[in-house]
Amino acid sequence: MIAAVPTNIITGFLGVGKTSTILDLLAQKPKHERWAILINEFGEVGIDGSLVQGFLKEDQQVFIKEVPGGCMCCVAGLPMQIALNQLLARAKPHRLLIEPTGLGHPIEVLETLDQPHYRDVLHIQKTITLIDARKLSDPRYTNHATFNQQIDIADIVVGNKQDLYQESDHQALLDYLSTRNHAHLPVIFTDNGRLNIDRLSGASDQLNMVKNRRKHDHSHDDAHGYPQLADNVALPENGRLSVKNQGEGFESIGWRFSPVNVFSRQAIITWIKSIRATRLKAVVITSEGIFGYNLADDMLTEKELNDTLESRIELIHNQLDEQWDQQLLDCLDDTFS
Repeated sequence: MIAAVPTNIITGFLGVGKTSTILDLLAQKPKHERWAILINEFGEVGIDGSLVQGFLKEDQQVFIKEVPGGCMCCVAGLPMQIALNQLLARAKPHRLLIEPTGLGHPIEVLETLDQPHYRDVLHIQKTITLIDARKLSDPRYTNHATFNQQIDIADIVVGNKQDLYQESDHQALLDYLSTRNHAHLPVIFTDNGRLNIDRLSGASDQLNMVKNRRKHDHSHDDAHGYPQLADNVALPENGRLSVKNQGEGFESIGWRFSPVNVFSRQAIITWIKSIRATRLKAVVITSEGIFGYNLADDMLTEKELNDTLESRIELIHNQLDEQWDQQLLDCLDDTFS
């Protein structure tokens, strides 16, 4: 029997550091515990699962399931429910972490978790919302319904990337919470997504709000379709596949490359640095090893990974560039072709 699994939602807008927070929490996980992670991504090609898996050791008892292709609570919640049921059955976890896409709808995710068939299975605990306070001066964020919904659903607000803040940014976050009538929320300032594991415990205060809330009209449910095949479909003969998605004012393009397509490490770094995009994540097999890349706010990080089955790259921006396909192919290492 699987019962009363402590469950946390880790939410926040694009590039705020949700995956870094999950990795930090996994580093604090008691060794005897099994943890399950359900990851939702806006793009049709899942990246975060590969990034997290690439940092794990074989005996770490962490089980990951991805739901790519837009908000996982859409299409009557079927993608989320199917993935969640499979994950719970496989992992039989001591704790469940759910990372919705930065462009998803965390209130609808919480509504799905509060359905009668999950009430004995899951124990909904604190919802953690990460915010980069530097974005509060940008109306593209503060006027975005999802950005504000992520705040409205929070039990705890984490002001991440504080090492990059100006002196006024801390107060700006507190002031913005007040304008949203959330001055009472606990606020933690941190960098690199660091969060003490003890912050996960305790019942969520948001369930009553969800129970009383009028159901959201999912007018965009059919936009993403179901099932999402791009993440699992067999690659064509040349071992390369690209697919696009759009919604919430953004567009995405994702690529999958079989292991026979080996990239030049220097070329891929140069290409990523040349891109102007809201978000880029990648797991890439290069001639020098396997690396994970993360581009947000024009800041690129590179980390070596233990393993991956294939190279995956995902770009999110308000408008895609048709030249990216050829530029990416130009990054392949000719000595391996």
